[in-house]
Amino acid sequence: MSFRYGVPQERDWNALDDVEFRRIIRVEFETNYPTELRYAPRRLRWHETKDWYLRMARKGWIAPNWPLEYGGMGLSASKLLIFQEEAERWGIGRYQDHGTLMLGPVLLRWGTEEQRRRYLPDVLSCKSIWCQGYSEPGAGSDLAGLKTRAVRDGNDFVITGQKIWTTLAHDATHMFALTRTDPDAKKQEGISFLLVDLAQKGVTVRPIRDMAGHEEFCEVFLDEVRTPASNLVGELNKGWTVAKSLLGFERIHVGSPKMPEYGLTVLEAVARARGMWDDPLFREKYYALKLDVAHLADAYNHFTAIVIRGEQLGQDVSYLKIWATETFQRIADLVLETAGPFAAINGTVQVGNTSVDVLASFYKARTPTIYGGSNEIQRNILAQQVLDLPRR
Repeated sequence: MSFRYGVPQERDWNALDDVEFRRIIRVEFETNYPTELRYAPRRLRWHETKDWYLRMARKGWIAPNWPLEYGGMGLSASKLLIFQEEAERWGIGRYQDHGTLMLGPVLLRWGTEEQRRRYLPDVLSCKSIWCQGYSEPGAGSDLAGLKTRAVRDGNDFVITGQKIWTTLAHDATHMFALTRTDPDAKKQEGISFLLVDLAQKGVTVRPIRDMAGHEEFCEVFLDEVRTPASNLVGELNKGWTVAKSLLGFERIHVGSPKMPEYGLTVLEAVARARGMWDDPLFREKYYALKLDVAHLADAYNHFTAIVIRGEQLGQDVSYLKIWATETFQRIADLVLETAGPFAAINGTVQVGNTSVDVLASFYKARTPTIYGGSNEIQRNILAQQVLDLPRR
């Protein structure tokens, strides 16, 4: 019997036209996703989303972006975008999806067949949950400044250092981490990409409570933690190249207009509940933001068309992230301004005849300008690599 990575697909999804494919996806999401989890004001924990994603795993829908031969849905770029758009439209909470969105594509491109057979089946079944060990104290936006060391010791690497802002590490079983394996090399050289089992001596995970009182992020301490040398992905000291391969698609995802569009829906609801919908000054601000979101959608469609054609994204995709995240922040700020005294109350409040979590959009809009490469870094990329402006 040949090795099988996941659940066989019930049909050839790419043979369907986009309209029918969207209908099937929409029916599944609207019929089966728990209503109480829609548009969650925070990143949901594994125990909250587990039942839904185990259902997706049993259907073979857990990795829509993976090829059929590796247990995915094998979706074309256009079908994958539809799948993601419908998930966002219905307010489906992300789970700890670093395994499917990041590790899987990395191993398919850079990993060995032994690594794929060892790790991918457990990702597809949700038996293993992965987190991303990139940022460190003093090496967040300037990721190439990381100091976590990995030293070769026989058949193992021994890792010592600290990672921070590690999303949902307290739910994770494994981490893929960038480590410095040649301390004498230049900044973006001498870095290696390693896979680490977190269930071992020397690993300490501490949640970080954010300003909303949630514990989405963690700091992870690695004190002489061992991982087999066979867990090196790609070449030794070439981990920066592996890590960069994830960034373009991540910026497409963060640059989606769906969250700003949802923010406009919340803004309109609050304005109507407060009797401000017909106020001309409010309407001027509202429609200026709505135009920004419409232009964002046009830009998003431009970049997704590049992906659909199978072409390489350029560095100009950075401006999509800037536009989306900062537009969402402006919308969230106007929600608070419009809500008046209700903006001081955390959680769901009754505004007129409307129940709404006024602060949810505000909290959600703070972090996207930082993660995935801060917007200041994205502006540097645009200035130096797109506009060819001189450094100071």
